Amino acid sequence: MRHIALTVAALLLAASAQADDGKPPSTGLSLFVNAGAFWASATSADFYSGRDENLNKINNILHSNQYGTAIWDHLVSAGRLSPSAIGDYRQLTVVEFPPQMTYRLSYQIGLGIRYDYDSGFGWLLRFDMAKLTAQGGFNLSTDNGAGILGSDQYITCGVFGNENRYNIDLAITKTVALTRAFDLEIDLGASLINTKVQENAMVIEGATYSILDRTDGRIPDVDMAQYEYFNQGRIGYGVFISALTGYRLSGIGAVKLGYTCYQARIAFADRKCWGWHHMLGIRVEMNNFSFI
Repeated sequence: MRHIALTVAALLLAASAQADDGKPPSTGLSLFVNAGAFWASATSADFYSGRDENLNKINNILHSNQYGTAIWDHLVSAGRLSPSAIGDYRQLTVVEFPPQMTYRLSYQIGLGIRYDYDSGFGWLLRFDMAKLTAQGGFNLSTDNGAGILGSDQYITCGVFGNENRYNIDLAITKTVALTRAFDLEIDLGASLINTKVQENAMVIEGATYSILDRTDGRIPDVDMAQYEYFNQGRIGYGVFISALTGYRLSGIGAVKLGYTCYQARIAFADRKCWGWHHMLGIRVEMNNFSFI
């Protein structure tokens, strides 16, 4: 954090030195929308890996009376299992889980308000949403090491998870004029992050099977009551810093391009994961407003 603070101070000093010929940044109330590319830390992606220590377990679905036979039938129909060598689903086994789940490149969109003072300082309140997909894979084999048809001794399968993240960001801002039209802005703030787990599923030979736990950790059975799915995400928190450069539109607002770095704790029902998250995007502001 010391290095970040020194970098921010250097940027502000450099900007102030260039701002002599520029007009003061806009002041007062602004409304804005923002959108950008979002890179999520992989530290929380393993929640979706389907390991036996997770809430959602691949083996609970693979070895269940309710789903196991359908999976076995599908693999036989797809020409991947020999029914004479592998008699039923109980002989299927996961031999390798993904070493590290990752998130795909995603997006973040949001809207908010801000207020700027004559000094160049101000504050902003922003509401953001990001839709994320975690992805990985695992290898499926048999308990006797035989019966798999094809050139590979394993059946390569996929596993994925979908989640929505909702951020409430509150920040102190500092804006300085670089020229008559361009500004530099630095934001420093804190976030509350609500994670909503939408799906956790495995893909076996093109067929998708949800592994979301609906039986309170037990292996599903045809006669077993299933619970209504409840969100496995929880409330997390973090801090962030943003650096933006903006072009002022006289009498309208500004268009700004910037980078935001979050250090955040993403929370699930069974774990809490710290990580660095990054957003590169655009913000459009309208500041032709005033308090009444």
